[in-house]
Amino acid sequence: MSAILVTDRAAVRQIALNRPQVHNAFDDGLIAELTSALVDAGRDEAVRAVVLTGTGASFSAGADLNWMRGMAGASEQENREDSLRLAALVRTLQFLPKPTIARVNGAAYGGGVGLIAACDIAIGADGAKFGLTEVKLGLVPAVISPYVVAAIGVRQARRLFLTGEILDAAEACRIGLLHRVVPAEGLDEAVDFGLKLLAKAGPQAQREAKQLALRMAGIDETGAGAIDADNAELIARLRVSAEGQEGLGAFLDKRAPSWAP
Repeated sequence: MSAILVTDRAAVRQIALNRPQVHNAFDDGLIAELTSALVDAGRDEAVRAVVLTGTGASFSAGADLNWMRGMAGASEQENREDSLRLAALVRTLQFLPKPTIARVNGAAYGGGVGLIAACDIAIGADGAKFGLTEVKLGLVPAVISPYVVAAIGVRQARRLFLTGEILDAAEACRIGLLHRVVPAEGLDEAVDFGLKLLAKAGPQAQREAKQLALRMAGIDETGAGAIDADNAELIARLRVSAEGQEGLGAFLDKRAPSWAP
């Protein structure tokens, strides 16, 4: 089964994460397929907008359990290369030359939050939950941090990076991760409304407007690549550290880490 589902409706391309049995968690296959699909959408002149969503009950649970198990036993260099692949995915989404809408159908954690933050518009179902829980594993949300900080601001990011607390959709909207929260049964209608607004704008103007907003915020793709390399180095170092190994081991063994009360 493909890790993503791609469907076209008129000039709209919907890309759905398609691993519902593991809540659309990331592994190497999903990262590669999603990156490729986004690149294709960006190059396709027939595509005016991209909708990113998940199949099943969740948007994305972040890292896949088996993937995490493999990374826990991998070398620092292997962890660095792994992190760079995820960084390339989120960077591709951030700088995609088409408008993007995150159709957040359910829970999003870790890297799933990063995908939402990298989209231009984010609309979520009212029952969705959100979390950046890496610190509980002795890690940090390094690769996705530039996108999350840009979306919610450094003040909120400091709180969530440090506590790892879980947010409901209303709070995610209040701090800027989501632009709009609707009942689950109204999610498609809300996304369609956003797409209708996008369809009224000139595609060239939209590309320039997106670049303008990012540029005014001091965000550029070349600089983002350098930041990604630094953050991949950080997360690789933490994963192989004593604390990171303890945190990952505790999570995989379903026990509390040594530092937890």
